[in-house]
Amino acid sequence: MDASEEDVLAYMAFPKEHWTQIHSTNPLERLNKEIKRRTNVVGIFPNDAAIIRLVGALLLEQNDEWALTRRYMSLESLARIVDNPVLSLPGVGN
Repeated sequence: MDASEEDVLAYMAFPKEHWTQIHSTNPLERLNKEIKRRTNVVGIFPNDAAIIRLVGALLLEQNDEWALTRRYMSLESLARIVDNPVLSLPGVGN
């Protein structure tokens, strides 16, 4: 138990406003639930590529939502914890 103390408390190296996001797995659980729901709607996939296309599209959609509309963690607060901060999203209005 003592050996894992550093791993358990690693979230404390991040800014305090990030602690709840790091601690919670709710966004990941919601994403997995949405993937499961949509794959169940389709039912039977003709091949593996069809599954990859559907799940890939869902992941891209979620990434855009997190990056542009509901920033999970602000770029400004993340910039405080990196050595070389870049306050822009790659490929978005640079």
